[in-house]
Amino acid sequence: MKKIENLVIRGMTRRFGAATALHNFNLEIAGGEFITLLGPSGCGKSTALNCLAGLLDLSDGEILLNGAPIQHLPAEKRGFGMVFQNYALFPHLTVQRNVSYGLEVRGVAKAEREKRVHKALQMVHLEEFGKRYPAQMSGGQQQRLAIARTIVLEPALLLLDEPLSNLDTNLRNEMRVEIKRLHNELGLTTVYVTHDQSEAMSLSDKVIVMRQGNIEQVGVPQDIYKFPRSLFVARFMGYLNRFPVTLLERAGEHWLVQTPAGITLTASATTEESVGWQAGQKILACIRPDETLADTEPSINHIQGRVQLVEYVGRAYEVLVQLEGAGNTQLLVHSAHAPENGATLEFTLHPDRLLLFADDATNEGSGSENYTRIEPDVMKVEG
Repeated sequence: MKKIENLVIRGMTRRFGAATALHNFNLEIAGGEFITLLGPSGCGKSTALNCLAGLLDLSDGEILLNGAPIQHLPAEKRGFGMVFQNYALFPHLTVQRNVSYGLEVRGVAKAEREKRVHKALQMVHLEEFGKRYPAQMSGGQQQRLAIARTIVLEPALLLLDEPLSNLDTNLRNEMRVEIKRLHNELGLTTVYVTHDQSEAMSLSDKVIVMRQGNIEQVGVPQDIYKFPRSLFVARFMGYLNRFPVTLLERAGEHWLVQTPAGITLTASATTEESVGWQAGQKILACIRPDETLADTEPSINHIQGRVQLVEYVGRAYEVLVQLEGAGNTQLLVHSAHAPENGATLEFTLHPDRLLLFADDATNEGSGSENYTRIEPDVMKVEG
């Protein structure tokens, strides 16, 4: 396997007729990194992966592998391995032959083939399934087989396109661990496509959030999670509580803002545009439901509302609260105890986790409308 020192993507663009699916995509990947392309359906992440793999031609731009351009090379000449969402296994071949097939096509000697196939099956814990056919295997086993068939070719770059989306929750968690283990054990360079935030956070060295064919934000998982640079990224990362506020003044590293009900709160800004904000400006305050906490005694950002709905979510109760004196504004609050419907609930909005964004109407679904209850899986759209 030829190791990657660096992979540089410059201005990668893909058009389908008059429609631009991928626009001016720029990224530098160091050897051994695990990169995740994250975003909703139609954001261009799979298009970017297919362009990188050589399955789609570039309309503009270039791809440099260890300094040499490869965008003109067909997929089979790039030395990359790809695992597809639907696995693309050969149903008429045994597990062993599925893994061996690519080596046979490349003319690898039989003894070497057998050695590499055995090692690949051993790495994905399928060494005892060699004589079975794909239809005789579970979904998780088929996913392992698809990965084994790819890594046996010793690719310079491993590409995975939504590989876990067809699995149930337990299998997804199990396979997520296996993928990371293989990445580390083999010293792979990996590019992974997903719509699932938890996969991106747990697997990646670097996350690229995409929107409408463009890169919205690049960063390590912790920065993407804690410091979203746009309202779009914040919403996609689960900052579902949103309500309008008015800027009052800067307060050190924070801002003082006021709700429509006249409550003064301390909040933070993570966007570059916040440098030019002025007192009196109308913006949005956003916070994740699991960081909107009852059962605490804060010195600041103490707020209350009337309980509308209570749901048990395992580690806490998720409570839908109607803010008092704030029109129809509703927030989701986490509480260790189950309050009664109609009761008044007091809760905390931590200043470092209450983030401020300009109310940009061009952000999908992120206007200043009141909060609407959204189930977690709705945020994990296919794409």
